Amino acid sequence: MVILNILLYAFGSILVGLTFMGIGRKVTARVHLRYGPPFYQSIMDVIKLLSRKSITHNFVMDLGMIMSLAGLIGTMLYVPISGHTAFISNTNIVVIMYLMAIGYLGMAMAVAASGNPNAAIGVSRALTMMLGYEVPFFTVILGLIIFNNSSSVAVIAASQAGSIWNWNIWHMPLGYIAAEITLQAMMGEKPFDAMIAPAEIASGPMVELSGKYLGLGFLTHAVSIFVETGLIVNFFFGGGANPIDFVLKQLGVYLVAVIFDNIFPRYKIEQAVKFLWIFPMGLAVVQLLLLAF
Repeated sequence: MVILNILLYAFGSILVGLTFMGIGRKVTARVHLRYGPPFYQSIMDVIKLLSRKSITHNFVMDLGMIMSLAGLIGTMLYVPISGHTAFISNTNIVVIMYLMAIGYLGMAMAVAASGNPNAAIGVSRALTMMLGYEVPFFTVILGLIIFNNSSSVAVIAASQAGSIWNWNIWHMPLGYIAAEITLQAMMGEKPFDAMIAPAEIASGPMVELSGKYLGLGFLTHAVSIFVETGLIVNFFFGGGANPIDFVLKQLGVYLVAVIFDNIFPRYKIEQAVKFLWIFPMGLAVVQLLLLAF
């Protein structure tokens, strides 16, 4: 039963994440006054890519791709969906953040092993960006722990039950704004997409991925979208009364990020880190002080 739950949660998160990616492409197309692909295009792309032959550079690249996807799927098992997890009762946010880092570092290890200079530049920018957004995000999390007197994501979500006015977005508005900005950076959306920058470094980390490896990259990104939006929903929007309610809230959070992605230009990497350490960090610190005193 446990194995069945794990497979169900893993497949469900991948399917939801890929659908979100397809909807995001559709919304982007409409903003650009184009018709755009169908919402299930990302699912079809993954099926096509996984059916192709692949070229690998070395064992480290293989291990990194597997480590990346496995790390994020492991993270997803700790994220409560409507108060339920696959099999794990301990939903400590510190454990979740550590597992997320494993997924990101696995991808960095894989693409750095390819030997492509554009990939190396992209990885360097991505790791630098992690330093930029993790500090303010952890500060927001510290405020949530203080306000809810718990580091459990499930407890934080459950404490907001009963009414829309119990949601943490009303009690911690500055923390929510800071978390929303850092979410934009975590998902690699503009103005924090310097690690990809197609016109500069040919999509950076993705440049050496093809066939099954590119398909694994799509799956990893899909799970990361599910995890990151799921955390925001649990932290600030009361989780979900049921899985459908939870996914719809996730979609709303994701579409906000997509719209911002289509509005803003790209920061240089040093501009992005400076912005993250000044504005969302400042908001998070002010929110923390308000909660503490």
